[in-house]
Amino acid sequence: MKKIFVGNLSWKTSEDQLKAHFEAFGKVVSAKIVTDQMTGKSKGFGFVEMEDADAAANAIRELNGKPLGDRSLRVSLAQERDRSERREPRSSFGGGRSNYRSNA
Repeated sequence: MKKIFVGNLSWKTSEDQLKAHFEAFGKVVSAKIVTDQMTGKSKGFGFVEMEDADAAANAIRELNGKPLGDRSLRVSLAQERDRSERREPRSSFGGGRSNYRSNA
């Protein structure tokens, strides 16, 4: 099974549309669009898992730079990230430096 990264998705694209777009190249095991945890809105990228490595390679070759809706897709083989590479969640308070000065 091969996992494919799909970037530059329109915010209007559904997971069903994404899956159907890739099914022209072979069996799609899953299609997932990444969403913001707070708003539930698309972040503009997702992942497609295809059963066959050759079908996945063909889909990447044929769909990279091609349109889906009103956007040209960026399609590549997904890179597995080590858990230690993941970013720490950002605080809703911003953290770090402030634009305010202390008068102390």
